[in-house]
This record gives sequence, C-alpha cells and structure tokens, in this order.
Amino acid sequence: MRNTSLFGKRRVVSVLLACLLFVCMGTNVEAATQQRTVPLVGPKRYYLALGDSLAFGYQPDWNFARGYASDFFQELRQHGTQTYVNLGCPGETSFTMIHGGCSYAVLRKYPYLGAQLDAAVSYLYAHSGAVSPVTLDIGANDLISGINPQNCSIDANVFNAALALFDTNLTQVILPRLHDALVVGGKVTGDLIVNNYYDPFQNICPQTVLYVQQLNQHIIEDVSGYGIVVDIFSAFGGSITPNPNLCTYTWICSVFKDIHATNTGYSVMTTALERRAGY
Repeated sequence: MRNTSLFGKRRVVSVLLACLLFVCMGTNVEAATQQRTVPLVGPKRYYLALGDSLAFGYQPDWNFARGYASDFFQELRQHGTQTYVNLGCPGETSFTMIHGGCSYAVLRKYPYLGAQLDAAVSYLYAHSGAVSPVTLDIGANDLISGINPQNCSIDANVFNAALALFDTNLTQVILPRLHDALVVGGKVTGDLIVNNYYDPFQNICPQTVLYVQQLNQHIIEDVSGYGIVVDIFSAFGGSITPNPNLCTYTWICSVFKDIHATNTGYSVMTTALERRAGY
C-alpha cells in the first residue's frame, strides 16, 4: 500500500485501511457462517497466520509484540500447537498477497522472498498435514481508494470496482490455493479461519458502516465452502453509532488517530476467534 494504507503507517489515512480490514457483516454474520461452513479439523502442531497489518499485530506506538494471532497461539498451545509462524505484512492487499510488493515488507516478522501467498503455500506443503489452523484477514487495503476519511466522501464506483477485484482474487486464487495446500490424500487436514472487519471510522463518518458491512458480506460469501468467518464487526460493537468501544479497542481517539487495534482490541478479536473456532 501507499503511505496512506490502512494497515501501514501511523496516519489518519492509514487508519482508514485498518478500518476496512476489520471483520464485519452486521448482526447476521454468525447465522450466515454457520449455515455455509465446513467441518473443523482442530488444532495441530503448526499455526499459520496470514494477512495484513491486523494479522501482523501493528500498533502505531511500534509495539508489534502483540496481536490477535500471537494471543491466539497462546490458546492453541493448550491444545498441543507447538509452532506459530506469522507471515502478515502491513499494507497487504489481495493483489500484493498474490503477486508480491507489500508496502511495508521490511516490518514482516517472518522473513521470506516474493509473495505472501507463495510463502504460505510453500510452508503448508513443507509441513503437509500438520498445519491447523490457518487464519487470514485481507481486503481492507484493497478498498481504501474509494473512501476519503478526511471529508467522509465515498466514491461508490471506485469502491465497487475494488470489491469486485477483491472477490476475484480471493475466490479464484487465494482461497483455492490455500485449500489445495491443506488437502492431503483427498482430505482437508487444516482449518481456514477468516476474519471480517470492524469500522474504526463509524463515529466520524457513519456512512462508512454500510460499506464495511458490504465488504463483510462478500467475505462471508467468498469464504463459503473453504472455511469459517469470525465476526469481528459485532465483537467491536456492531453498527451502533456512536460506537462506545472504538476509543478503547482502537487508536482512533489517541494522538495517533490510527485505526489499528490496541492491546484490548486485539484481545477482543482473539476471544471472538476462539469462540467461533470452538477449540
């Protein structure tokens, strides 16, 4: 992403990107995912975290030690998981995840060359049958170009075009490749868990809520048949505006004016993930 990416820099615009990354789909997310989900395998020796700055655990005070993925790993250790690898890259889009070129690759916690998806698939094949779960959040940075948080304007045409491309990248490339790498001997050997997004701007620009809900609905439909979706949107307070949780769960009210989650916010995401997975 550019310096204005959602999950890249400590700037108001970067906050936008994070906003899109947050999981969401309104109050019916759980029902939708339960109706169109796949059986879960359960935790195994390796846990693989993929996605953008939320997966990475970005915070504007440069505290990168925590995030929902690292917190989730602590829970998974109680179920026998021994190794945690985080390939998340701040600023990652569905396009850069496939083709490489993540804006803030220098911040990555786990070194690899090329595209994140290639690195993920290689890791899955190298540890065939022993990786579960695989978590993913992606999409917010794809759609930031259609939203201007400074004046709350939204270019619906740009947003819809970006959403269509995101759907294509997710359903035609990212999810199929991850799924295929998790299949051994004709059986799925690992769980694919995808987060939807919360809206960090809903108190500043209430009209963004409908667009984040639209993104989250697409995530639910795209992931159907491949894995399950975690309703981060509802965990952060849903569509109620003003949302009293945003100043605590994100950095949006701080001097940084950043959309990324705080330690508290990441803990909330972790709890939602644990409840949805049911491990």
